[in-house]
Amino acid sequence: MRVLRGMQQAREFVAGRGNLLSQEIPMPLAQEVARRSQEIFGQPYTIHEVVSRILQEVRRGGDAVLKELTLRIDGIALTELEVPPSAMEDALEGLPRELRSALEMAAERVTQFAVASAPRSWHDAETGLGEMVVPLERVGVYSPGGTAAYPSTVIMTVCVARAAGVKEVILCTPARDGLNASPVALAAAHIAGADQVFRIGGAQAIAAMAYGTESVPRVDKICGPGNLFVSLAKQQLFGQVGIDGVFGPTETVVVADGAANAALCAADLLGQAEHDILATPVLITTSEVLLKRVEQELASQLEGLSRRDIAAAALNGQGALVLMDTLEEAIEVGNLIAPEHLCLNVNDPWRWVSLVRNAGGLFLGASSAEVMGDYVAGPSHTLPTHGTARFASYLGVDQFIKRIPVVALSPEAARQLASAAATIAYAEGFTGHARAAELRARA
Repeated sequence: MRVLRGMQQAREFVAGRGNLLSQEIPMPLAQEVARRSQEIFGQPYTIHEVVSRILQEVRRGGDAVLKELTLRIDGIALTELEVPPSAMEDALEGLPRELRSALEMAAERVTQFAVASAPRSWHDAETGLGEMVVPLERVGVYSPGGTAAYPSTVIMTVCVARAAGVKEVILCTPARDGLNASPVALAAAHIAGADQVFRIGGAQAIAAMAYGTESVPRVDKICGPGNLFVSLAKQQLFGQVGIDGVFGPTETVVVADGAANAALCAADLLGQAEHDILATPVLITTSEVLLKRVEQELASQLEGLSRRDIAAAALNGQGALVLMDTLEEAIEVGNLIAPEHLCLNVNDPWRWVSLVRNAGGLFLGASSAEVMGDYVAGPSHTLPTHGTARFASYLGVDQFIKRIPVVALSPEAARQLASAAATIAYAEGFTGHARAAELRARA
């Protein structure tokens, strides 16, 4: 894991991260994509070309193509795309009691947070102005299911959509064992209140929700994280369907002072590193002693992880231990990275909050471990990644609503405003606009 010292090296590290989707695809992945696309499509495509081909095929072929792609890509022969409601009920009944209780608690906390943060319609009778807050009609949620199942993603998307008042929520998640999706994901869908679940994964699932097929309803917006294929599909479909964002591999920045617990810092970094070989775990500290202790803890704790090889690849590939002179500088580096998760593991973290400008989610103090945000804290864990926290926000209720401005002027208010409106219209060369305003002035 690289060690960086000072602002110059930190800036070079940030600059080297590149753009979320335009960054160079690692050669082993590019070679594997070309090999697999030759097998599946008869041509050695790039990853962007593979996604475009999948989108085109699904748009033209609907359900039949979805089944064919699932067979050719995943080796699973589906007879039906939709998971029957009884399978979700059975999955819930089959959960261990402790896991069911944990998912139900997470769903309750996520819902409570979403309801508390929801905007409200308003109207000012004096000015005649206001806003209508209108939920989307139908939303599609994607939950990954490749190397791991993510019931937490189901909870933290479907529950937020429901809290926003979305009328219909459908879920796509990859098939497993030739039958249904992960049982725990199906149980989570039942707890969260998904209307329909489809056992489809990857770019083809995004295409199905965007275009609609014989079985999969066309949605107004697609939400949820996924792999690079999913992110590219969302990017290519933006404009035809709403998307919550284009998400890259997970990332956590831990800002720590000399009093921080090295074991906790290392555990938080490894908790993100084990997600993906492209994950980014970063420690920024003012203490060289802590930096060395964290480095030792990482090596020690890594040995006990079931996903050790993945975590090790992330640490060595994108990870960094950064030494800065002051906490102000350390937080500024955090702002430059604009990470998905920013953890202030420092004494009196509230003292430093005002310096934070860019973060998908902010975690204050050693007790507020990022893992709590992943599962049970309350805010959705779907957060902007790879520097997009500079301009993007987490998956909250705002993602599932439309805000419609309302203008309800009284005749008197219209008369008072008409002259200014006409003047501006004439300046822009729109006499029709000006006359429409002047008529109100005389009404």
